Amino acid sequence: MAAPSPSTLTASLMAAKKAKGLSFADLEVALGLDEVWIASLFYGQATASPEEAEKLATLLGLDPAITAALQEFPTKGSLDPVIPTDPLIYRFYEIMQVYGMPLKDVIQEKFGDGIMSAIDFTLDVDKVEDPKGDRVKVTMCGKFLPYKKW
Repeated sequence: MAAPSPSTLTASLMAAKKAKGLSFADLEVALGLDEVWIASLFYGQATASPEEAEKLATLLGLDPAITAALQEFPTKGSLDPVIPTDPLIYRFYEIMQVYGMPLKDVIQEKFGDGIMSAIDFTLDVDKVEDPKGDRVKVTMCGKFLPYKKW
């Protein structure tokens, strides 16, 4: 049986989640994994262990091909190499355009010459109630990796 394409995988997972009336937060509780990580799995940006894939398959009633595909190593960062057009994703692009260099400078002033890992990394999204309009709080936490000298 051929592995589903990334878009088919995502569409199948989203349809199964919707059919069960579940949110990513519900899946977080059921699987014991972070909702953002689960969403990244749905978009083919993460790999599930056999146990995680089976648990998700049972929960969502997934086809064996989908369950197997969840355990494959993905090609990460596979968004189109153009400016995103989805307004929410574009805002993150815009944030990096405006604050990317300032963030780089501040991080390097505090840690030295290096990068923040996107492998040893967590990403959390929280809703912050505000009388002027609810706010989105995004917290990125990545291990600092200094550049090596040789």
